[in-house]
Amino acid sequence: MGSNAKGRTVMEVGADGVALITIINPPVNSLSFDVLYGLKANYEEALRRNDVRAIVITGAKGKFSGGFDISAFGGLQGGQQAEHARPGFISVELVTDTLEAARKPSVAAIDGLALGGGLEVAMACHARISTPTVQLGLPELQLGIIPGFGGTQRLPRLVGLTKSLEMMLTSKPVKGDEALSLGLVDALVAPNELVSTARQWALDIVERRRPWVASLHKANKLESLGEAREILKFARAQVRKQAPNLKHPLVCIDVIEEGIVSGPRAGLWKEAEAFQGLLHSDTCKSLVHVFFAQRGTTRVPGVTDLGLVPRQVKKVAVLGGGLMGSGIATALILSNYPVILKEVNDKFLQAGIGRVRANLQSRVKKGKMTQEKFDKTISLLKGVLDYESFKDVDMVIEAVIENVSLKQQIFADLEKYCPPHCILASNTSTIDLNLIGKKTKSQDRIIGAHFFSPAHVMPLLEIIRTNKTSPQIIVDLLDVGKKIKKTPVVVGNCTGFAVNRMFFPYTQAGLLLVEHGADVYHIDRVITKFGMPMGPFRLADLVGFGVGIATGIQFIEHFPERTYKSMLIPLMQEDGRAGESTKKGFYAYGDKRKANPDPELKKYIEKARSMSGVAIDPKLVKLPEKDIVEMIFFPVVNEACRVLAEGIAVKAADLDIASVMGMGFPPYRGGLLFWADSLGSKYICSRLEEWSKTYGDFFKPCAYLAERAAKGAPLSAPLEQAKSRL
Repeated sequence: MGSNAKGRTVMEVGADGVALITIINPPVNSLSFDVLYGLKANYEEALRRNDVRAIVITGAKGKFSGGFDISAFGGLQGGQQAEHARPGFISVELVTDTLEAARKPSVAAIDGLALGGGLEVAMACHARISTPTVQLGLPELQLGIIPGFGGTQRLPRLVGLTKSLEMMLTSKPVKGDEALSLGLVDALVAPNELVSTARQWALDIVERRRPWVASLHKANKLESLGEAREILKFARAQVRKQAPNLKHPLVCIDVIEEGIVSGPRAGLWKEAEAFQGLLHSDTCKSLVHVFFAQRGTTRVPGVTDLGLVPRQVKKVAVLGGGLMGSGIATALILSNYPVILKEVNDKFLQAGIGRVRANLQSRVKKGKMTQEKFDKTISLLKGVLDYESFKDVDMVIEAVIENVSLKQQIFADLEKYCPPHCILASNTSTIDLNLIGKKTKSQDRIIGAHFFSPAHVMPLLEIIRTNKTSPQIIVDLLDVGKKIKKTPVVVGNCTGFAVNRMFFPYTQAGLLLVEHGADVYHIDRVITKFGMPMGPFRLADLVGFGVGIATGIQFIEHFPERTYKSMLIPLMQEDGRAGESTKKGFYAYGDKRKANPDPELKKYIEKARSMSGVAIDPKLVKLPEKDIVEMIFFPVVNEACRVLAEGIAVKAADLDIASVMGMGFPPYRGGLLFWADSLGSKYICSRLEEWSKTYGDFFKPCAYLAERAAKGAPLSAPLEQAKSRL
């Protein structure tokens, strides 16, 4: 194999006559083409050699295999692959005809993980031995494809149709104990006994002491044809309900059905054909982009390339036990960080601790946490009313209300009470960090740690640096972010930072459309159908009008020329309607948070319209769905372009991840700018120009967007000379 080879396999034949084949492709032993060809060559050699009686496959350094090498997707999608590199060839010729049909038995010795293609290779072996902590799963649907190495055919035959559908459609892995009870693995052993047990098992198969099972032809776990069709029908109905915009889960179900109805070999060929087709779909390209973009957020030029090592954060203090503070404290203790929660009085402190307890109890109720683990986790939380215990904390996260003078006072106090190495972080969502740290001398260790509500659930952590924040502090916070299982995105300092700044036109565009004649509930339905978790008005209700108005004021102050000023929300708030918390906002709320359209809303809209001096535009009353989506999202794209042009974000891919994880933009559309590029900068710019003539500067394309449109260039192409604020 040449020096450019990506991964390899090695084979050693023992005195017992067992050939041990090891997959070596760090960090997760992914199945590159080089690994797959190595596997095929090893098998052929093992079958030729008279001193080999049986085969064991394992992975180097405690990991079996994390699956097919996704970095090869680009070549596959480009259609440049050689005929023999097609997944159909690999699935049938390598996995089925070489591994499973071999005249010498093979056993998979699985440690760490066997995901995707890794599990599919293991399922083609004649037995599987694993460690108890192993993770086994087929997560391909997360990438817009289906299992392509026979997984759609073998998994149902090993664990039954219902469980295999659940594992494939939800992409959730199972651990050793469950895998054993399902029949996915044949035995569980300690890591140090794994290979020796697998070797003996393989020899037992040769000696007929254990069964020689080809998974593809196993039928005892499959339901009868009539029952199977009912299960598949139910699964299709669930998919259509939960993911109406996605085609590949239905394709997966069709492929499984083909194998049950026409036999496994027919199922394999249909799987290969379907995999190849899905590989070229927009959904797959979008989800693969998100996969790599998410892994790229931790690379920050001028910070993570300096060779700095993250310092250990042993103890964290959180100021404020409200919704955000208690959520942040929950996220930290769930990852074993001891936390001090500070409040101004005992009533607020007990309420904050109560919220943390409730967050953890909800996990116990859902079966995600044992009572023992609950007790251990909550014991990491300590409540205080003063700064006395702050003398040995390594990081403080301030999460009090959005009030500049209050935050300035807090940071001046923190400077006095915390040790000089302590990271001073603020969870502010809009206020300039330079303003927050104005009264301190510690501006090099002030940083934004902006969590999204609920903080222990939402996956994004927006890390905001000023031009004075030290790179060491950023590296430290990136490490904490990773340890509390968040995806961190590092951005520059400005009003709203990246996520709130990008999405501030989201609700404003909705208000503009409504005042000009569009229907609130129709807009929300269309935006939800597009793939957002909720439309702009349902979101405004959820966040609460108080927060909405406070944020709006910040934007009016900093970006007056492009803010659409509507009186609709203030008018409703004056009447005690402040969103979901008051049971009335744009919607009326029943007992179980169910949002119902409210006929009373009409009078507020009419009053706001008369105050704005806006007339109903007949075009907007019956606006097509496509136009609603574009009029809501193109201003968001326009603002994202400004964020890029000003160097607030390092790269467009970071904004894609911020939009997906911070705002719920559909990942199968690839993130905001990836989606925008699929439509083209020229088209977006021309539409914005057209609307700005009718509705004003709110829609006016920014210079960056106009420039890209004039050149026909993608919005996500790197800036030639980025004036980075980072």
